[in-house]
Amino acid sequence: MDNLFKDLGYAARVLRKNPGFAAIAVTTIALGIGACTAIFSVVNTVLLRPLPYVDAQRLVLVWGELRARNVPDWPFSPPDYRDVRQHTTAFADMAGITPAGRTPIGGDTAEPEQIRVAGATPNIFRLLGARIVAGRDFTEEDATPQAAPPQGQAQPGQPPPPRLPAIAIISHELWQRRYGGDAGIVGRTVELGGGGGRAQIVGVLAPGFEILFPPRINVFRVPDMWTAVRINYETANRNNVIWRVIARLKPGVTPEQAEAQVEGVATDIRQHFQISQTAGLHFHVVPMHEDLVRDVKRTILTLMGAVLFVLLIACANVANLLVVRASARGRELAIRAAIGGSRWRLVRQMLAESLLLAGAGTVIGLVLARAGVRALIALAPPTLPRLESVAIDPIVLAFTVTAGLVTAITCGVVPALRASRPDLMEVLRQGSGSPGLRAGRALRNAVIVAEVAASFVLLVGSGLMLRSFVALQHVNPGFDPNGVLTFLMPARGQQNAERAQFMRQMRERLRALPGVQGVSAAAPLPLDGQLTNARWGTEAAKADPSLYRQADVKFILPDYFETLRTRVIQGRTFSEADNAATDAKLIIIDDHLAARAFPNQSAVGKRLLARIRTPEAEPFEVIGVVAHQRHASLAIDGPEGMFFSDGYVGPGAANRWII
Repeated sequence: MDNLFKDLGYAARVLRKNPGFAAIAVTTIALGIGACTAIFSVVNTVLLRPLPYVDAQRLVLVWGELRARNVPDWPFSPPDYRDVRQHTTAFADMAGITPAGRTPIGGDTAEPEQIRVAGATPNIFRLLGARIVAGRDFTEEDATPQAAPPQGQAQPGQPPPPRLPAIAIISHELWQRRYGGDAGIVGRTVELGGGGGRAQIVGVLAPGFEILFPPRINVFRVPDMWTAVRINYETANRNNVIWRVIARLKPGVTPEQAEAQVEGVATDIRQHFQISQTAGLHFHVVPMHEDLVRDVKRTILTLMGAVLFVLLIACANVANLLVVRASARGRELAIRAAIGGSRWRLVRQMLAESLLLAGAGTVIGLVLARAGVRALIALAPPTLPRLESVAIDPIVLAFTVTAGLVTAITCGVVPALRASRPDLMEVLRQGSGSPGLRAGRALRNAVIVAEVAASFVLLVGSGLMLRSFVALQHVNPGFDPNGVLTFLMPARGQQNAERAQFMRQMRERLRALPGVQGVSAAAPLPLDGQLTNARWGTEAAKADPSLYRQADVKFILPDYFETLRTRVIQGRTFSEADNAATDAKLIIIDDHLAARAFPNQSAVGKRLLARIRTPEAEPFEVIGVVAHQRHASLAIDGPEGMFFSDGYVGPGAANRWII
């Protein structure tokens, strides 16, 4: 150990005499290690870190596919969920989650606010291992549907029985923010706006609980309130898909074995229900963590490979500098060897210098990595899961230290071995000059070749990514985003008339703002990654249900296309009268759907079958054809699009405002 400290002290004195060389080498290493550490922090959080649930490796997602309609990710209906739960043995437990949206909350002394609400089966927290810190967990009775009055006992003209309050558990964050951690909130009933009725709070979740679904699923990561959904599974509509299903495999059961069982259930459903048969319904089982990262895994690994190439190039640069420096010190090293210095002594001395350079570069690289992590969090797309958890934790720190040691060895071992074998007679015979420089030329050339090769690979990859980026910039999304602002504002009011009045007043006030040229609202917005699928078909689909297809659906207010400057190809858009007529069965379709449904003819005035408010598809009159809007991303063209007026589906459905 004493010899090591002596070598490090001597290396520090040598490097201090050449500060320019030391600064260049340390900066080069710092940039490489900083980039690697920043990207590895993402790899560690997103790809390597287990999900924060009990026995997370056995958690899987069960989801449907409509193979005949090209819909790869389909939720479960309550009857489908019941059938899988009853007729499979691969799962220890199974639960469902449904996103309920945002709603105002009141009924207490605090100011009203919008909260995120999610519905679930009552066993959701037991399945995931979530702790309740106040009150109690859900019970099966909390999801008992409200009983209908006995037949013949309901009196004409009498109001229906009062609606049972939803049984709710709130997040720890809402408990602290709104109720100040008051344990007395347990058992209290609060009012939910937007037609949500009442909710009785029975428990509070432990802090930090989150539900990790891929962003495309549109499930809130941290709902403020969870409610136990009341469903009568015997009378529920099989076409009403609401559940995103999480299950826990029994010990020893693989996802492939579980998928074989659920696919058997899907086969039985297809045999008994025509719609499932024509849609090509299939069920799949995927590990929860694998499904969470499948959309981003390739991109993250590509970035990690790129920064490793950067570190490799940095190592080659520093190694080349050390080779040149060792060659220039050939006379010094030869004299030390001549007076009794062993080869290992010379190697150790050279490695001590590279260790000091790498150590300083690692420390500075960590500082750069912290800044890089903050930049990644600010610039990363919202589709990156667990983004808020990305940080330099002990695992990332261990990776950085390891990278620094590997860098020190990579940079120092080749120059050290080369410098530890000086030709004593040749070096001592030279009275001046630098014969070591000529002797090390082949080694320097080899390092340069390796560096150029790595740089070329990185350059080619960067060029391909740049070409893809430029191509995406020229993609027409179907609307003009310049100057457009959006925000979320759910409609207020319990009744349709109240919500319709709120929507009218909201539009009037927004139009009165200086500089506002157009105001509308929609749900969902284009390019927000959320898809709302619905079935459509022409008149021929009545006789042959296999002709039905799926399309993306948007609920919009008048002036939606004008505000986004989406081109109207044929016909007209929704008017105020159309939106006010809640029974007007009118539809606007995009040019992709028009070309598929009515090839080589005008679609305006034609009738299209679609399912929105009813269990089966019903006819709508096409009043307009607009340019196709991309729904999920610029890189994916996406399915055809259908547009319905907000008034038809229920005032307030379009809650993403556009100005």
